[in-house]
Amino acid sequence: MKERLKVLLYGDTLVLAALQASLAAQPGLDVTGLNGMAASEQTLCALRPNVIIFDLGAVQPAFHYALVEQLPDLLLVGIDASTNRVLVWSGQQLHELSTVDLVEVIGRHTARGSGSGLAAVEDE
Repeated sequence: MKERLKVLLYGDTLVLAALQASLAAQPGLDVTGLNGMAASEQTLCALRPNVIIFDLGAVQPAFHYALVEQLPDLLLVGIDASTNRVLVWSGQQLHELSTVDLVEVIGRHTARGSGSGLAAVEDE
């Protein structure tokens, strides 16, 4: 049996609450909401999510870097409801820099359609 993906919605906006309800109905997802922005990096890492969805306006950039360093396979999804914008960060890391490895990472992301480690998606 395929393991369910752990999705954590981090924040207390109405948009995130609506997303939590919608995503919870999707097969293969184990969705948890964490209200308030006071949770520490350690608390979030202890939950071991595969994906964290958060409000872009409520989180400082250091948040992204700290989490992907602790959870290298983490996918971060930032949402800005006021502009219909979604930013996606991939936590994939290279521990040694070589051109061959870098080209391989770029190729994998491009093949998946995400383009790069940071992609912007906007609704029309």
